[in-house]
Amino acid sequence: KVGWYNAVLQPAFHLPYPEDTLAFVVLSTPSMFDKALKPFVNKERLKIIRDPVDQCVSHHLSCVKEKFPDQKVDIIYDYEILPNRKPKFLAQTAAHVAGAAYYYQRKDVKLDPWGKKRIYGVCIHPKYGGWFAIRAVLLFPDIQVPLLEQSAPIDCVSTEEKRIELLEQFNFHWQDWRYRDIVEVKERYSEEQKAYFATRPAERFGLLGLPGAAQ
Repeated sequence: KVGWYNAVLQPAFHLPYPEDTLAFVVLSTPSMFDKALKPFVNKERLKIIRDPVDQCVSHHLSCVKEKFPDQKVDIIYDYEILPNRKPKFLAQTAAHVAGAAYYYQRKDVKLDPWGKKRIYGVCIHPKYGGWFAIRAVLLFPDIQVPLLEQSAPIDCVSTEEKRIELLEQFNFHWQDWRYRDIVEVKERYSEEQKAYFATRPAERFGLLGLPGAAQ
């Protein structure tokens, strides 16, 4: 429910819907790369593509929206920002309150070893670890669910030691991918997918075989 999200955030970040409004957080799993992105790029090859992943997600969620012709469906994507440069929604907070993935933050560590350093939090999924992404939130403004019960996210990094290790790796060594394997995972990115996301955005078109015009 939108109210779960708004309850843990400052008013500046609230979603402007009644608290019982139904919402879905959309995650992409590792297989998205082969099952969705590559077929999408292949199909759209001759069109101008700005960001292949963002446009792929937008395409598929537009298809979802079409499945509900009698319902109003609002979609907010993870990359959308407000005029003040703030994100339209805080993806990791949304995933946590929806029970989709646990958002580990500095406050989850009792004996903080970082002093005055700035430490960012990160979501971990019980099945995919850090090998997933939060892509969007789907809102159904005309559907109110006052009786919907909130499910807590699975706390899969439960020890103090592991939480410190996770936040250390995410904040200071994120390029080596290790934080994503903080728990045992069922599926992770392929080497091709890792290479794609490790490449600077402007150079990713070549990896997907897109023509120069798309750049």
